[in-house]
Amino acid sequence: MTPSIPAHRRHLTIPALLLCAAVTLVGCGSEKAGPSDAAAPPPAATPTGPTSPSDPASAPGPSPYVEPGVGDGAPHEGENNAYRRPGEMSSADLKAAQTEAARIEAVLKRLWKRKKWDPDSVRNALTEELGYEERRTTGGGKLLGGELEVQAMYERYENGESVTPEGARIGLYVGDHGCVTAFVQETNYEASANGRFPETGCLSPPVGH
Repeated sequence: MTPSIPAHRRHLTIPALLLCAAVTLVGCGSEKAGPSDAAAPPPAATPTGPTSPSDPASAPGPSPYVEPGVGDGAPHEGENNAYRRPGEMSSADLKAAQTEAARIEAVLKRLWKRKKWDPDSVRNALTEELGYEERRTTGGGKLLGGELEVQAMYERYENGESVTPEGARIGLYVGDHGCVTAFVQETNYEASANGRFPETGCLSPPVGH
């Protein structure tokens, strides 16, 4: 005859059996996995398709046909207009050129008020009033002397015809690299200090080749 189990022991035996059964399913005597033993989540997938337009990495780079920092960035604008950029000059040349520019502008103002802006009138006024000497060169371009150049305005096309506007362009060579570049015409006049232009010296270059 099987001995009977006291009632208070029966209440403890049933949960113990259930606990043993649970331990058997996971392996009796094994240690519980800690946080460091948990399987790491799979790495996030790297997108291989086109990125979003708002992604900074997808922003298009500068066009190889645009020169940064030159005007509106038009193709070859810097190269095409290099002849219009004056060269550098020393501080001494700049100061001397600014002094001469003020003298020339005062004469041009008087000529402009008298409506005398033709090259001959301008040349005579600058040589006689300011003592400049007209610049002279040989046929090969060798300088013979002088520092002043006065020429007619550049020709331009109007209504299919070549027209030379009234007025005069002035270039005065100052020091080793300085210039006064000036003009006078019916609408206005101006004289400024600057370095020398690669192709035209102290005379203002044309707008286009």
